[in-house]
Amino acid sequence: MVSLSIVQASNSRVASVLPAGLVAIFVGATSGIGETSLKQFAKHARQPRVYFVGRSQEAGDRITGECKALNSEGKYIFIKADTSLIRTVDDVCRDIKKKEKAVNLLFLSTGTLKFHTETAEGLHYASALVTYSRTRFIVNLLPLLQQATALRRVITVLAAGKEGPVDTSDFQGRKVPMLAQRGHGTSLVTLSLEALAKKAPDVTFIHNFPGQVKTNLARSGDGAAIFILRMVSKVIGPLITSYMPNEECGERHVFLATSAKYPSGTNGRTSSGVPLASGVAVARGTNGISGSGVYSVDWEGESSGPQVEELLAKFRKEGLVEKVWEDTEEEFKRITGLVAA
Repeated sequence: MVSLSIVQASNSRVASVLPAGLVAIFVGATSGIGETSLKQFAKHARQPRVYFVGRSQEAGDRITGECKALNSEGKYIFIKADTSLIRTVDDVCRDIKKKEKAVNLLFLSTGTLKFHTETAEGLHYASALVTYSRTRFIVNLLPLLQQATALRRVITVLAAGKEGPVDTSDFQGRKVPMLAQRGHGTSLVTLSLEALAKKAPDVTFIHNFPGQVKTNLARSGDGAAIFILRMVSKVIGPLITSYMPNEECGERHVFLATSAKYPSGTNGRTSSGVPLASGVAVARGTNGISGSGVYSVDWEGESSGPQVEELLAKFRKEGLVEKVWEDTEEEFKRITGLVAA
């Protein structure tokens, strides 16, 4: 376990150890986990330039003001967009590419509990937000991430450590049972990161499970199951005393984004990031090797255990990394005609 005190001590060194002007992009940052992580990054970084993407202009204006209050030397640019649409993701990325030559951090936390809706582009809505849209952001911005110095990181927040069986006949999960959705989707996210790491071994890829954090996600769901979930939440929500405070969640994500505990797979170098405190070890990658560049980590910042590593090893032997990537590229080509924008 990486204690909160170690996290905070590391984060307090970000401004002095890392260069000024870090460029970060937060997608899904107008509420919940994305918002609190954005604010903590703004608080700790020195003269950061931050783009954050969401659907609410009102929330974007509010968060811009709050970030300026936390760190007046930073620049905060809100982009209003519906990122469930791949073409919209391309537009957002093109806009950023016109303004930036390098990106240090891409943080992705979009999500929904809508499981019975299709996007205008013919993707299952939940899958569009959690897998295809996030992957499109990474693919489009990978050249800028590879141009960065000091940090080159991608963090995607979902349910790392909860990887489970994958239905290869239904990657988008339209017919996957509700109770199997988490394992299915979580595995797809981790496998997609492994595919991306082959293309960019000099970039760190982290899939994170944030723990029990209060969010507004259930408000965006639909169907009878979600109605029941809302009702159950109203009853048991007040009884849950183990919620992680939002501020701590944000602090821990800044640690993931800046600590040398999570090096890229290029020779496992730990020179990128805030140096580790005594007793803190480099994280084990999804392949079971320390510092191998792709990480499935829990809310405490530690790697998923042997059970997940064994499952992922089985998937690799079955060629599932390649199958997932083939499906992803096919959908990208169908929608836009291009593998990347």
